[in-house]
Amino acid sequence: MQRLLAPLTPLEDLWRATIVKIEVIQEELDRLPAHGQVSIAFEVRSVLDVAVADGGLGGLVLRERKVEAPYVKDYDSTDGNRPADWGRCCDTANWSLHSAWVGDRRAGGVVVAIGTEGLDMLERRGDLAVIWDLRVAPDLRGHGVGAALFAAAEAWARAQGCTQLKVETQNVNVSACRFYARRGCTLGGIYRFAYPDLPQEVQLLWYKTI
Repeated sequence: MQRLLAPLTPLEDLWRATIVKIEVIQEELDRLPAHGQVSIAFEVRSVLDVAVADGGLGGLVLRERKVEAPYVKDYDSTDGNRPADWGRCCDTANWSLHSAWVGDRRAGGVVVAIGTEGLDMLERRGDLAVIWDLRVAPDLRGHGVGAALFAAAEAWARAQGCTQLKVETQNVNVSACRFYARRGCTLGGIYRFAYPDLPQEVQLLWYKTI
């Protein structure tokens, strides 16, 4: 069963999760280079355009639009964005890495950040956890791996005393937006000018009370 644009229901999510047996374990952060070997690249087939009414006083509306020429987006291709680089730009002492395994294969992973001074995404809050990175091997996407990783991130953040989970997506990653919405996240911020080097992309911030 393949769905290109229609969101999955919770029952369909559960059905897909039964296709593969998934084990999620917590690993030390020195395994970040191995985590980064799982591709985060995805094909952009549609984007969420932001329609602005009355200069913003009338609200912002997201409208999906198919792109004329699909293309591949790979966040790891930007210098400093690869998991192995994070320790040089951030204090990762309070971060966690949870990895998903299917048999003896690393199927994906999620990195969660809390209590990191200078990390703007944390908004100087002690009760907020940020999903810094969530990735699933391309051929295993849609089989429940991402859902299992999100659940692990949520449980870990709650155990650290956090009351809210936050994650960043972009308007070019429609499947990720739908994924987090299905996990119970609510869109809390639309930043049209967040990426000066990528003016065609819009930052979307999702929140979930945990």
